[in-house]
Amino acid sequence: MATLYLSEQQSFVKKRDEYLLIRYQDKRTVEVPIHKVTQVVISGDVTVTTPALHLLLERGIEVCYLSMYGQFRGRLSPPVAKNAFLRRSQHRAHIDEQQALHIARACVKGKLENMRVMLMRANRSLQNSEIEDAAAAIRIMGQQATTATTIGSLLGIEGNGSRSYFGVFDKLLRGSLPFPGRRRRPPTDPVNAMLSLGYTLLHHQVSSAIQVVGLDPYVGFLHQPRHGRPALALDLMEEFRPIIVDSVVLNIVNHHILSERDFEEELGVVLLKSSARKIFYAKFEERLLEELHHPHFGYRTNYRRCIELQTRLLAKWLTNEIPNYPPLCIR
Repeated sequence: MATLYLSEQQSFVKKRDEYLLIRYQDKRTVEVPIHKVTQVVISGDVTVTTPALHLLLERGIEVCYLSMYGQFRGRLSPPVAKNAFLRRSQHRAHIDEQQALHIARACVKGKLENMRVMLMRANRSLQNSEIEDAAAAIRIMGQQATTATTIGSLLGIEGNGSRSYFGVFDKLLRGSLPFPGRRRRPPTDPVNAMLSLGYTLLHHQVSSAIQVVGLDPYVGFLHQPRHGRPALALDLMEEFRPIIVDSVVLNIVNHHILSERDFEEELGVVLLKSSARKIFYAKFEERLLEELHHPHFGYRTNYRRCIELQTRLLAKWLTNEIPNYPPLCIR
């Protein structure tokens, strides 16, 4: 089971029995069995017929629409889980200061710990004192997050941790692509372009898990809700950013999979070319399918499944089935 990425421009997708028939502009055709698809990501000018969309929705498969360059445009989702009691518990926890603080602390601590481990892993071979210092600083910030008493202070700790992490991120890169520091809106270099695209894809994965479990994606704990902001998705993304997206980017750069010629600039924004996006999607999917030992459940599973498991752990905490929400922290 995998995500189907449709990024070749002017492709046409229709239903054929229990298959999706994809016809490309050069007349090539590919049949994809519907039972092998968990999600669909459409990038740019791709036409999907109504019967094909109906088949996807009937099978509970979500469709994510991106622009040609990877910016999120919208989502077509099957009906949400009808668990009103779970959502009511979520809304109550959101307005309860101590409960909201519990989840917010876990989100920040998980992100900081995974950033620290990413740095320490890389530094086994690099032996760089700046990386070591950044990892030590992030460790202290993780301890501060555990005892933080306000959401505002947690956001400050998270911001400081991210600055320390990205302040040495360039030292983890062994390829030819430069990294001037984190630039979000807009990305102004290839590494930031890949990070931004990766976080968009991760957001879709987390949002899909929230949909499956039956939580409200717009009611968060660390990220406060505002109109159109999927606050819970942003919360649950935090612990996965370093270990999924950043890991993919490091793999691509350090193995020289993409180079400067795979990117283009448009109105000051650096973007991946079509061929490069296909490669990035493939590497992102590889990471999602990579297995690890889940520290809470004690068995091996892949990163995609971990996203859903963490969402279910949050639901269990909200309904008082477990005493704490444990973020996924790698070793």
